[in-house]
Amino acid sequence: QVQLVESGGGLVQAGGSLRLSCAASGRTFSNFAMGWFRQAPGKEREFVAAISWTGSNPYYADSVKGRFTVIRDNAKIAVYLQMNSLKAEDTAVYYCAGDYSYASIRIGTSTYWGQGTQVTVSS
Repeated sequence: QVQLVESGGGLVQAGGSLRLSCAASGRTFSNFAMGWFRQAPGKEREFVAAISWTGSNPYYADSVKGRFTVIRDNAKIAVYLQMNSLKAEDTAVYYCAGDYSYASIRIGTSTYWGQGTQVTVSS
């Protein structure tokens, strides 16, 4: 079984930055893709970013392109989400996702999920 644990959420002013972390444990992680989703109050969970095992061709939602960057550290089996130029509409619970299928990450059918970390952006 795989465990994903997020950290780094918090309260930040609009225009500020925040970095989320997600650490994976529990199994071998060769070819393990990872990504981020978010869910705002009263809204459905939405895709934010995904990154393959090799780290090539990260994929982003249009709403965060140019502001968010997803990176990974395979030595630590971790993925990070650097969020810059934050807006009030970025306020949500952010979830880390993991799967051995990169496609599954991108379409939201990931096998493994973290417990979520709250990000609140004040305007």
